[in-house]
Amino acid sequence: MNGSFRKRALQSAVSLALIGGFGSSHAVVNVQCPGDTNGDAVIDSPDPAHPNAKCMHLTAGDGFSVMSDGKEIYTFGFADATGTPPNQVIANGILNDEWPGPTIELEEGQEFYLSLSNVGTTIRPDLFDPHTVHFHGFPNAASVFDGVPEVSVSINMGSTLTYYYNIVEPGTYLYHCHVEATEHMEMGMLANLYVHPRQDVTGCATADCPVAGRKDGPGGGVAVGEPEGYVYNDDDGTTGWDVEKALQLASFDSDFHDASWEVQPLPFSTLEGNYPQFNGRGYPDNVNPDPLPPPPSGGGEPSQLLDSKVTVTAGQTLLLRLSNVNIDRFWTLIAPGLKFKQVGTGARHMRGPTGKNVYVETASLNFGGGESMDVLIDTTGVAPGTYFLQTAELHQMSNATQMDGGMITEIVIQ
Repeated sequence: MNGSFRKRALQSAVSLALIGGFGSSHAVVNVQCPGDTNGDAVIDSPDPAHPNAKCMHLTAGDGFSVMSDGKEIYTFGFADATGTPPNQVIANGILNDEWPGPTIELEEGQEFYLSLSNVGTTIRPDLFDPHTVHFHGFPNAASVFDGVPEVSVSINMGSTLTYYYNIVEPGTYLYHCHVEATEHMEMGMLANLYVHPRQDVTGCATADCPVAGRKDGPGGGVAVGEPEGYVYNDDDGTTGWDVEKALQLASFDSDFHDASWEVQPLPFSTLEGNYPQFNGRGYPDNVNPDPLPPPPSGGGEPSQLLDSKVTVTAGQTLLLRLSNVNIDRFWTLIAPGLKFKQVGTGARHMRGPTGKNVYVETASLNFGGGESMDVLIDTTGVAPGTYFLQTAELHQMSNATQMDGGMITEIVIQ
């Protein structure tokens, strides 16, 4: 059965089940978003009571990704349903997850409303797994939105929950599903998430700072010679950057994913990633700026949307927002010819209690699963050319088949 025909057949079956064709259960896509008048998570009539609201709608389901050596991998994952009418969310989400999930980019001071709809695992109709979003490292005011199923709410197939976050801490985070975390994270329910600081807009770090100088924040309006943005509210300009790139380090265990596809017992005891990746792709796929073609067995939409190539102009400062979502190993990164300056870790500014900066200048970065780092690379005086950001262990720069792939990408200095 080809992928498109199977998708239509399974879509019909799942849709019938969710809307009540096989019983009394029914899909409930109920997005909560201030100023959204039609339930698509887009603010079209701003609510004066929530002037800093931001909304997003994700689906959780299954799908496929293709590794750089051509192997198709079965995955679980998230996809962006923002802007999709509620009555189309379930059908559009089937077999169309993304790897990694959609990037979430926020600003300090926002109210973030994140709706998650569980569209089910179409390839594995025997599974009825709930899903959650865990905003890793974020100081939630209440555990109900934390995503850990033992202390919060999980979302069953065909249902939607809206999470609420008061964004008070800038930095580099990540998000993932926390239900059966080892399985769901290994299967691909992971994504980039970061928060820009207030200083991007106000030009200074304190909450009562008048808006002056930097009126537009990241993306435009800054004066010549000013950084494009800051990593944290530093009040001394030491975390300024001109170009930023979020890179998520991960690896897939192909045996584990094959077992999930073939409905076999999962090999937890022998879990070992043999497809190392940046942002869901191995080299050279990850330097392609375009989404990769849709996987043959998927739902018809591209699943690997993010590249990891970085281009900067000599003299600029590059910010790498690094997060390690691997569940079975540490990674050590190097970039021969370039120097790292780590200014943040775990979404926290590296500054001591007396106000002294405790940044680390280093030639290598070593960190484990669940950790994040904010790393600056100053290209002043660096010769133009192509530099490689890579794992220090050479065998991790190839895939299981020792063909294309592996944890290596390019930093191009013009």
